[in-house]
Amino acid sequence: METAFLFISAIMALCYGEKDFMPLLVATAISGIFGSCLFFPNRKKTGNLSRMDCYIIISGVWVIFSLFGMIPFLLYGTVDNVTDAFFETMSGFTTTGASVLNNIDEQPHGILFWRSLSQWLGGLGIMVFSIALLPSYSRNNKQLFSTEATSVSMSKVRPKTQETARGILIIYTALTLCCAIFYFIGPMNLFDSICHAMATLGTGGFGTHQANMAYFQSSYIEYVCSIFMLMGGVNFALYFYASTGNWKPLKTNEEFHWYIVSTLFFVLLFFIFFLLNPNHVVSDQMPTTVADSFRASLFHVASIFTSCGFQGTYCDYDAWGATFWMPTMLMMVSGACAGSTSGGMKLIRFIICIKNTKNEFLLHKHPNAMLPVKISKRVIDHEMVTRTLAFIFLFVIVVMVGTTALAATGLSFDTAFGCCISAISNTGPGFGEAGPYLNFSTLPAVSKWILSILMLVGRLEIYTVLLMFTMKFWRD
Repeated sequence: METAFLFISAIMALCYGEKDFMPLLVATAISGIFGSCLFFPNRKKTGNLSRMDCYIIISGVWVIFSLFGMIPFLLYGTVDNVTDAFFETMSGFTTTGASVLNNIDEQPHGILFWRSLSQWLGGLGIMVFSIALLPSYSRNNKQLFSTEATSVSMSKVRPKTQETARGILIIYTALTLCCAIFYFIGPMNLFDSICHAMATLGTGGFGTHQANMAYFQSSYIEYVCSIFMLMGGVNFALYFYASTGNWKPLKTNEEFHWYIVSTLFFVLLFFIFFLLNPNHVVSDQMPTTVADSFRASLFHVASIFTSCGFQGTYCDYDAWGATFWMPTMLMMVSGACAGSTSGGMKLIRFIICIKNTKNEFLLHKHPNAMLPVKISKRVIDHEMVTRTLAFIFLFVIVVMVGTTALAATGLSFDTAFGCCISAISNTGPGFGEAGPYLNFSTLPAVSKWILSILMLVGRLEIYTVLLMFTMKFWRD
């Protein structure tokens, strides 16, 4: 499957007659040969996959995709070492959007298209694409689907997993095309429109220019981008239901309602902060008019809340002052809806945690009361609540370990902590030396490998990757 998408990128390079055609074609050939050697000797084998097999496949496929996906960057000379090539590719597939490139404007069209395409593939999920596009060779589609998309979700999809995956892929493609059309109506050319649309719906954040979205200096582009980023943060199962004529889940899904209210709250909060300027910052990164303040608030919230990480005209939250940092960090960690293309812990887990905490307060007053956690008027079983609390605890532990490991490589605390949160939440821009107006090129090589691992851990929601580092997993 990766061979097919690499070939599409090679065709793009051929259309523009640029020198990246051969590197992309060679990468296509290498990927195709390797895939054929795996596929053809085993095409007639049958059998069911164990749960352990699914975890190995899901984690392995993201690493393998990144290993083959970095080949064009190395062959063309976009980067000059394996560390940067792997980091850039893993950042693309996990839709983190953290980059080490300082010469994006000088890159040819095929390379830029492959960067954006990697985020589009990773946004929906590599296994979802595989199930949707490839023939079904086993009865484990549902298990593979659920293993990759491990988020707690109250919107269940149809029993026919391949049919569901194809339906979601069609919706995902349609929204991407719609976004590209709106971009093209504005100051973007056709190529920029397609690339940015893939990064927007995939909530990735890779642009085709070093200045990212700020390159276009267009209020229209930033408003369009904000709307489609927020759409990418919605559970795609809700779109799937709506496409079948069933609008009830949109009306009853509590996480979706929280998402809308939280977005409005953060937009209003940042809008007030910009108007008041509580830190008395004098900078060209601080909007001065009411219209600019609203646009900057909407774009910032949409970009960070959905973990897209695009950078607009006003995006340097490092320069805004400390008042802006905590709400920004909270949005990074939270993420949008489960089943969306966004990163973070997902909003549904915060809702469960908040409601369970509320019940704990009530139990101190009424110790014999039975107080279940309800989401969308449905009772959540105790096992799911326990699993959610365990996930949040594990998330905190991974952030602590990751920050310590990054600090040990020589990074300052604010840079180490910000980069760790950004990587595990798949947001992109961090703090300090890797802030929104900078990138990750100056970080030590060891730091980049640590962050690459954190990106994968965050994209597959911790358990899928970390389970394989436990002895009990392999014994069983």
